[in-house]
Amino acid sequence: MPKSKKRGSNHQRGAGGQPRSVQPFSDEDASIETMSHCSGFSDPASFTEDGPEVDEEATQEDLEYKLKGFIDLTLDKSAKTRQAALESLKSAFSSKILYEFIMERRMTLTDSIERCIKKGKSEELCAAAGLACLLCVQMGSGIESEEIFKTLGPVLKKIVCDGTASVQARQACATCLGICCFIVTDDITELYSTMECLESVFTKAYPRDRDTNGVSSTPSTVLHISALLAWTLLLTICPMNEVKKKIETHLHKLPSMLSCDDVNMRIAAGETLALLFELARETDADFFYEDMELLTEKLRALATDGNKHRAKVDKRKQRSVFRDVLRAVEERDFPTETVKFGPERMYIDCWVKKQTYDTFKEILGSGMQYHLQSNDFLRNVFELGPPVMLDAATLKTMKISRFERHLYNSAAFKARTKARSKCRDKRADVGEFF
Repeated sequence: MPKSKKRGSNHQRGAGGQPRSVQPFSDEDASIETMSHCSGFSDPASFTEDGPEVDEEATQEDLEYKLKGFIDLTLDKSAKTRQAALESLKSAFSSKILYEFIMERRMTLTDSIERCIKKGKSEELCAAAGLACLLCVQMGSGIESEEIFKTLGPVLKKIVCDGTASVQARQACATCLGICCFIVTDDITELYSTMECLESVFTKAYPRDRDTNGVSSTPSTVLHISALLAWTLLLTICPMNEVKKKIETHLHKLPSMLSCDDVNMRIAAGETLALLFELARETDADFFYEDMELLTEKLRALATDGNKHRAKVDKRKQRSVFRDVLRAVEERDFPTETVKFGPERMYIDCWVKKQTYDTFKEILGSGMQYHLQSNDFLRNVFELGPPVMLDAATLKTMKISRFERHLYNSAAFKARTKARSKCRDKRADVGEFF
C-alpha cells in the first residue's frame, strides 16, 4: 500500500501546527475510536455486497495519521494521556497488520515503551509491556525484533526480579519477557538467561518442605503463574538436552502446586505437567516417572473435584482441564481442537501447540484470527504456510453462505416459535376444560 506524505509532516510541527490533532479523542474513548478504524477493515466480510466502494488508500492514510498522533501522545506529561495512547496503539496493533508503518518508527516506539516501563506507574507499565509484545509480533523474528529485545530485555528482567515493584507490573513484564524472547529465539544464551530469570520467580511458589500437604495462595501467586507460563512457552523451543535438564529439575516439584488454594495456579501447574510429560516422552519413548501412581491419584481427584468450598465456575473449569491432563499423563492422549479462521482450519493436536496458541491468543484477543490469516510470523510458528489469497468470487461465496445460514436460522426460529405457541394453546384449553 503506497504511503501518503501529506499528513506525515504535520504531526511533527510545533504549537502552530498543533500536533494534538487527535485531542478530540478523550482518554476513555481513544482505544474504541482506534478499533473502529481497524477492526472493520481487517475482515473482508464486513463490507456489504452492494455498499459503496471504500477508498482504501484514504482509509490507510487516516489510520496512520491517527496512529502518529497516538505515538506522539506516549510522550505527554499526563500519565492518563500516555496510558490511553498506549492502549489505543495496542488495539490497532492487535487488529491490523502494520508492518511497514511500524518499521519506519520502530526505534521511536521502542524508546517510548522503554520510557513508559521505566518511569510509569503500574497501569501505564502494564500497557507499555503489552504494546512491546504486540510490537514484536508485528515485526516477527528478524533483526528488528532482536534490536527491540536488546533494548527492553534488561529493563524487563530488572522489574521482574524487583521485589519492591508492584505484583501487576512484575506480572506484565514476566509475560512480555517470555513472549519477546520466544519471538527472537536466535540467541541460546539469552534464552537460557531469560528462563533462569523466570525460574527464580515461580520456584518461590514451591513449598520449602517436600512433605507439605498444601500451598497457600499469596498476593504474588498471579506473578508466579505468569512466570511459570512464560517459562513453559520458552521450554517448547529449547534444545532437547536442555529440556531433559529442566524436566529432571522440575517434574518432581511441580505436583506440589496442584494443592494450591488458587484454581489458576492448579490449572497452570497441571497443564505444565502435561507438557513436560509430552516433551519427556518425545525425548525418551521409555520415559518412566517413579511417582506416577501418586500423581495420577492427585490428577484424578482434581478432575472429579466436588469440594463445596470452591466456586462452581472454578470447579467446572478445573475438572475440564484436569480430565485432559489426566489423559495426557496416563494414556498419552490429547483431545484435538479445531480453530477456524476464514476459509482455513488449524488443528491443535498437542500440548506444545496448545500452550503456544493460548499465549498468543491472550495478547492478541479478538485479533488472533486475523493474525493467523495474515501474520507471516504466526503462520510460520503454526506451520500454516504463506497467507491464503482469496479472490472476489471466493469472498462473495463465503458471504452468500453466511447470509443463507442467517435466513435458515431465522426460519427455524420462527418454526419453533409457532410449534411452541400451538402447544401452549392446547395446554390453555385443557386447563379451562378442567
